[in-house]
Amino acid sequence: MDLEIRTAAESDLPAVLRLYAQSGMDNGRVLTIDAASKILRRMATYPEYAVYVATARDGSVVGTFALLVMDNLAHMGTPSAVVEDVCVEERLRGLGIGKAMMHFAMEFARQRGCYKVALSSNAAREGAHAFYRSLGFEQHGLSFHVQLR
Repeated sequence: MDLEIRTAAESDLPAVLRLYAQSGMDNGRVLTIDAASKILRRMATYPEYAVYVATARDGSVVGTFALLVMDNLAHMGTPSAVVEDVCVEERLRGLGIGKAMMHFAMEFARQRGCYKVALSSNAAREGAHAFYRSLGFEQHGLSFHVQLR
């Protein structure tokens, strides 16, 4: 599939939120456009943190992800990257959109000198785990979280 991957603009938010509303992601529960716009503007104030969209030849948004490159005091100051909120249009999965987005994220991180790209995936999403493994991601350690709300 012929894709362009670029930083998301506020005008992309309706399409991004539509992707997040899919089952398996946020199951229909998404932010309002106003709330999403405020968050996107705040994200833009962070260095090297953005939402990206994959667009088809006709300009439609068919995938999205967030990428943060963060500085570290450990690892001799070498930065690392975190990918979040990876989502592809359900009816277009398996066509290489996710692969193109992850290759973009890995290359972006590589060009910034990152020593790793990390992501987490819901334990139940075995298909996603196979996808990430096919791209060279390896399970490393354990992920922990505490529910704050």
